[in-house]
Amino acid sequence: MHLYPLFADLKQRPVLVVGGGVVAQRKAAALRRAGARVTVGAPRLEAGLRDDLVLGLVSYREGRFDPSWLDQAWLVVAATDDRDLNATVAAAADARRILVNVVDDPALCSFQVPAVVDRSPLIVAISSGGAAPVLARRVRERLESLLGHSLGRLADLARRHRGRIRARHPGLAPRRRFYDWLHDGPVAALLRDGREQDADRALRDALDQPAGIPREGRVTLVGAGPGDPGLLTLNALRALQDADVILYDRLVGEGVLDLARRDAERIEVGKRQGEDQQATQARIHDLLVTKARAGHHVVRLKGGDPFVFGRGGEELEHLRAHRVSYAVVPGITAANACAAYAGVPLTHREHAQSVSLLTAHCKDSLDTLDWPALARERQTLAIYMGVARLPMLAEKLIAHGRDPSTPFAIIENGSRPEQRVICGRLADLAQQAGQHQVRAPALLILGEVAALAPKLGWFGAQCTPGAIWQHAA
Repeated sequence: MHLYPLFADLKQRPVLVVGGGVVAQRKAAALRRAGARVTVGAPRLEAGLRDDLVLGLVSYREGRFDPSWLDQAWLVVAATDDRDLNATVAAAADARRILVNVVDDPALCSFQVPAVVDRSPLIVAISSGGAAPVLARRVRERLESLLGHSLGRLADLARRHRGRIRARHPGLAPRRRFYDWLHDGPVAALLRDGREQDADRALRDALDQPAGIPREGRVTLVGAGPGDPGLLTLNALRALQDADVILYDRLVGEGVLDLARRDAERIEVGKRQGEDQQATQARIHDLLVTKARAGHHVVRLKGGDPFVFGRGGEELEHLRAHRVSYAVVPGITAANACAAYAGVPLTHREHAQSVSLLTAHCKDSLDTLDWPALARERQTLAIYMGVARLPMLAEKLIAHGRDPSTPFAIIENGSRPEQRVICGRLADLAQQAGQHQVRAPALLILGEVAALAPKLGWFGAQCTPGAIWQHAA
């Protein structure tokens, strides 16, 4: 190893920061967060450090560096823009065997300040030995996305119960198995859901059970977004990487599934045209309960958001009725994502003050809609699953007073490499959709804001009214 990694306990220990600028303030703040008593030395202080001084957060030595400033210091940071001065500080610290860090000058450092992922009391530090700080930062960013903030609470919970865990599992192998359960099972899930008292109770119950580690399954309902894996939320990513079983819809793309845990069981449960929809949904309900009761973490992965035309509520009702624990991770719904990727703002101060999300999956759903209200101007309609009903949609809206020249945009495969956008007027909606052979998945946006697609679109080639705008794969 080029460097010896260690974590320093600086609580109530004096440290020195040489420099009075923005970088010095940043270094002083990080040291204070570790509990150090920080003294800043410089001829003058910039505004941020002056404020810290007034608040009593730092002490101040005014003037140019003097080696006597190092008296009592446990370590020192040189954060000036004068390399000769930084070298002088480093030499004085080395002479006294005090660890020194010189900002952006690894050759003068006796210790490096790593990139840090803070999930206190869990701390992850990343260092490249000063050779590639940008790479270290990028690794930190990757870890930030993988390590949830609840890990700190989990570490603290394990610390508080450490004595009981050792007493209950004196052997190393069973103790390791218990910690694996603690980190991967319902206690960690409860902490992620913000239920700290329930998590503590679950851990206590597990320690009181004579039968060993309990196996309690659970379900996480996860919104996969519209297709672009980059739109997956961090919580969704973590759920996928923790899943034992994944039940996924047909429209969930391979790019999203590629982010899941490699050895998870994957079961496609998407509904297809012509199938008995109720029977398919009943099978999904049965699988969720059966797999969870077998002790698995089941991820129910849905396109878009599970609570927007995703039957997520029905699935939670079924889980609750069968006493299966669950959590929900929202996703970016198709209306938001497809509109954004097509350059269509769903609301606009000059054009639309409201948005209605509708489904046109079947004729019965269309018959229940308030057509006079939907036909009013200055509102946006975002219509899901409506490809087969476009002629009827246009006919009813025009019949109830919507202007036939109202702009529309159909976004097919929104946010995916094969996305295409078809623009036109309401009167031509059915004809344009037929001419361009629109296929699901497609979202229809109707309203004055749709006219902005040719002007504001950014994903793919330019769109013009009455023409296709298709992303160049």
